[in-house]
Amino acid sequence: MSPLSDAERFARLRLARTDRVDPVAFSQLLQRFGSAARAIEALPDLVRRSGRDGYALPAVERVEAELAAGERIGARLILLGDAAYPDMLAAVDPPPPLLWTRGDASLLSRPCVGVVGARIASAGGQRIARGLSQQLGEAGHVVISGLARGIDAAAHQGALPTGTVAVLGGGVDDVYPSDNADLYRQIAEQGCIVSESPVGARAQARDFPRRNRIISGLSRGVIVVEAEIRSGSLITARLANEQGRDVFAVPGSPLDPRSKGPNELLRQGAILCEGLEDVERAFSTLRTLREPPADSPFNGAPDDLDEVLIEQVAALLSPTPAPRDELARALALPIGVVAAALLELSLSGRATLLPGGLASA
Repeated sequence: MSPLSDAERFARLRLARTDRVDPVAFSQLLQRFGSAARAIEALPDLVRRSGRDGYALPAVERVEAELAAGERIGARLILLGDAAYPDMLAAVDPPPPLLWTRGDASLLSRPCVGVVGARIASAGGQRIARGLSQQLGEAGHVVISGLARGIDAAAHQGALPTGTVAVLGGGVDDVYPSDNADLYRQIAEQGCIVSESPVGARAQARDFPRRNRIISGLSRGVIVVEAEIRSGSLITARLANEQGRDVFAVPGSPLDPRSKGPNELLRQGAILCEGLEDVERAFSTLRTLREPPADSPFNGAPDDLDEVLIEQVAALLSPTPAPRDELARALALPIGVVAAALLELSLSGRATLLPGGLASA
């Protein structure tokens, strides 16, 4: 892998911060144009053709300000395509375009296990999370969690001496919750803080599913200690399952609502976890995670698409996701042409691109 030039690194950050360019669109733009620099050159025409006016890329000054903010706090920017980008996260479809880090970023490329659970956790649950994380660390695993109260904080505390990673919803300088400020400081010094949000950003509710996706994406497996049925921890478990990771659950008393989440995961086939041995036994099963195929879905797509064709593709979309090959068959068009049309429609807000080549209105 050739190192990214400074110009391409700048372009990738700018592209990632562009309106309507989510991780799916980012990956597809790189596949279609070969570089972020070329994608940025083409973007205004793509958006215009698909029916949106008044569109503008982020100002160069805004991107420069984000880089300067990261430099001021000693944060490191790792972009998709950099040698330091973690292999496990690169295997996610699609991977996050970038990571801001504080601390020892090499931890991200070591064997990692996610430990998550309830914010309002029982004393027993916190003791289990702390002890299990200590055992995992001593066995050579890096423990990843979200710096929340309760189980997350206990997991970080147990793994501090051996290496732990905190993934944040806000920027890498956003200490949330504030009562974990001392723990944040210790992790920044002894472990690693990670976020894909801009430096200085404050966490919003919409940021936490993205944060959870990184926790599971970096991990070989995710352990849920305590969680209610409707919780972010179960979202993390679902994402881990979708990403091909192992999902573990610590069983609990049916009298405690915080045990309902792990117990339900066990009913659905999660691996029962009572200690390190259960994790090591599951990891001894041969499984290989690889990056998504490098083949571009845009083979055969012209540089300039006919606007009538774009409208034909748009007319077939509905709220129900459809595979692009199904759309291609319906229009008797090459898949590459349909993929290009869907990409342009997504940039104008008229389509939503989903992992696995799916799209919806």
